[in-house]
Amino acid sequence: MSERSDYSGEFEAGLAYRDFSKDVLLKALKAYANYIRKLDGIWYLAVKDRADDDLALACDMAVWDQMEVHDVQMTCDLFNARSGDVTAMFKSLQMSPHSWNLEHHFELLSPKRGIWTVTRCPSLLALEREGQGRERRICQIQEAKNYSLRARTVNPKMKAIPLKVPPRRSGEEVHCQWEFRIED
Repeated sequence: MSERSDYSGEFEAGLAYRDFSKDVLLKALKAYANYIRKLDGIWYLAVKDRADDDLALACDMAVWDQMEVHDVQMTCDLFNARSGDVTAMFKSLQMSPHSWNLEHHFELLSPKRGIWTVTRCPSLLALEREGQGRERRICQIQEAKNYSLRARTVNPKMKAIPLKVPPRRSGEEVHCQWEFRIED
């Protein structure tokens, strides 16, 4: 059977992902990553609208406390990236469904130190359009906690240091920048 490029035509009860081309599967991965991002934002706003932003942030932090650990462990296991250094951290970020929504790049300075720069974050763009200043709490508090937890999951001695976080002074600035470092 040849690889399918779409699912037009008749319904096939036995059709599975393995029947599709690599290009279709990569598009599906990107779409599913965006689905996760949208789901996260929609439920956050639902809690915020029904209660308040404090409760929404508290719920978001409780969810991501578990999801960050799961994401790192799953990604490192799936891709056999278990070196326990910044290289493994970067691999976990690079292959995470979360990162598929971002435009970003890595600068691995050594196995114990690296800089991750996000140049386009759809969540930040949405927060900036909203105009309520929530990017301060999300980016400075929530993401700092998430990346610190992610770093400690890779290596308990690893630190996540925010170098640049919103709010941005202009739309030309990077969206955020983090240093990951293992200190002895």
